[in-house]
Amino acid sequence: MSLIEIFIIGIGLAMDCFAVSLSCSISTPCLKKRESLKIAFFFGLFQGGMPVLGWLIGKSFYNSVSSIDHWIAFSILAIIGIKMITEAIKDNSEKQNFNIKIFKVLLLLSVATSIDAFVIGMSFAFLQVSILTAAISIGVITFLISVFGLFIGKQFGAIINSKWAEISGGIILIGIGAKTLIQHLYF
Repeated sequence: MSLIEIFIIGIGLAMDCFAVSLSCSISTPCLKKRESLKIAFFFGLFQGGMPVLGWLIGKSFYNSVSSIDHWIAFSILAIIGIKMITEAIKDNSEKQNFNIKIFKVLLLLSVATSIDAFVIGMSFAFLQVSILTAAISIGVITFLISVFGLFIGKQFGAIINSKWAEISGGIILIGIGAKTLIQHLYF
């Protein structure tokens, strides 16, 4: 997997964090710069760390599934992509506003938004991806996109709808999964 593909996956994974950052800055307009950087740091840390955990678990049973690894990687990416799209399309009127300034809330949101990254890390084990490069790239990309989401939400919160970010992230993951499968089957 190329660095460009890892970069694109990082963007796709970061869309959940972007949407959460955007929502939090809209619902908490008085966030200070330091608080915003802390939120972005946590999102980046968990998005970068969870693929490593997934990769370690994936490596532990790689030999037993190596003949179908391309199907597993495609399935994981497609399922996560579809989940992101359906979650974005659902009626979100029941969502609660969380006070992201509370450490427990920030920690829970960081874990919740990085579960997909954990599963992606498992697929990285099957695709023989350099996990250190991938984890750092995903973490930095998520940090930057989260900062951007917090800034945009603070500046233009009333006009922005974060659904497009989650939908595009899902499409990106499905596309990368399909490309990986096609490459393995035909090249």
